[in-house]
Amino acid sequence: MREVNPKETNRAQAFELWMKAPNPMVTFFKTIDITRLVRISQKKGCKLNMLLNWCIGKAASSIKEFYLLPVRDKLIQYDFLAVNTIVKNKEGEVSSCDIHFTDDLELFNSQYQEYTSKVAESCQDRDLSDECMVIGTSAIIDTEIDGAVGMNSGIFNNPFMIWGRYRKKFFRYELPISFQFHHTQMDGAHAGKFLFNLQEEINRLK
Repeated sequence: MREVNPKETNRAQAFELWMKAPNPMVTFFKTIDITRLVRISQKKGCKLNMLLNWCIGKAASSIKEFYLLPVRDKLIQYDFLAVNTIVKNKEGEVSSCDIHFTDDLELFNSQYQEYTSKVAESCQDRDLSDECMVIGTSAIIDTEIDGAVGMNSGIFNNPFMIWGRYRKKFFRYELPISFQFHHTQMDGAHAGKFLFNLQEEINRLK
């Protein structure tokens, strides 16, 4: 990670407009078709959350805006992405676990299993924010939700996705999700492209 001059990036105008805005966070709601993920999870014994996390990282990796992040009053450039997942630990509470994104699904799965298990046992968060731009996620699988709007802390500006329990509709499985992002980092068109990419990555997963 390194600080960059906003004026030397394509986010110069957005930086001026949104860095000091009272509420610079934007939230999109979308329902995605995760039928393929559910079937692969059942057939291969992979965790559905892991597969969705990998598709999120894959969908974001081709969009350059994801590698920039406003941190306090600075614009930070990253070379790598990570996807965060919330883990239920051995004390019955929740801990946070960042997984470095890689195109290699088998490697990502291996890291996911290793680090989520360690975090669950140790009750210690795994934080990669000093080396990766982290996409936050939260799966609230105990209930169905239509979406959620996250908080605007002014410190944690990372993009964030929230979803609940998926829904079965005839022979398909649907999942309503919310995607929150800082307007300095990206515009609506970039967020829309990311959500489009996400569905495409899910559809093409083998």
